[in-house]
Amino acid sequence: MDGVDVAGRVDGRTARAERTRAAIVEAHLALISEGDLRPTGERIAERAGISLRTLWTNFKDMETLFEASGAEVLRQQDAAHRPISPALPLPKRVDAYCRQRARLLQLIAPSARAAQMREPVSEQLHRNRLKHIERVREEVEELFAVELAEAGQGREQLLNALVTASTWQAWSMLRYGLGLGVDQARAVMSRTVGALLAEVAPD
Repeated sequence: MDGVDVAGRVDGRTARAERTRAAIVEAHLALISEGDLRPTGERIAERAGISLRTLWTNFKDMETLFEASGAEVLRQQDAAHRPISPALPLPKRVDAYCRQRARLLQLIAPSARAAQMREPVSEQLHRNRLKHIERVREEVEELFAVELAEAGQGREQLLNALVTASTWQAWSMLRYGLGLGVDQARAVMSRTVGALLAEVAPD
């Protein structure tokens, strides 16, 4: 019985630690979504209902918190993602892809804007961004495999152009640089992606 009791206490502590870490990540992302793009440890701890000491016991520094928050944003994106059939005609694939990209980019907009401010001095935020780019790259390669194959030696250049047109930096330019609404920004993305693919679409 003693062994069972010890195991139960360990499992309980592990579960509490996981709940605390989840609460910290939730507080971090909530503050960012409300416009506090550089929340301090003090504000995050207060929002999570814990002490500052507990915060830094669970995360040794902001970089480890950025890693956990980045993983949660990716999880939210994965949950919201809906597969698009590569068998659809090209115009329908482009439309479905850009509609989904617009929706997912709006989902991550607060955290992406916050990361943009700190990424020059944060290796973890840079790694987080590369993960998002890799997800987009993988989807583009699968969804537009036929057109990319038709590009021949220009495949890599076309792939890079498509990824660039549908990642956060381009979306940020459309939304906050040019001041376009979501539908207008999505229309520009669709026009760009469609034009790039139309050059190599098989007859």
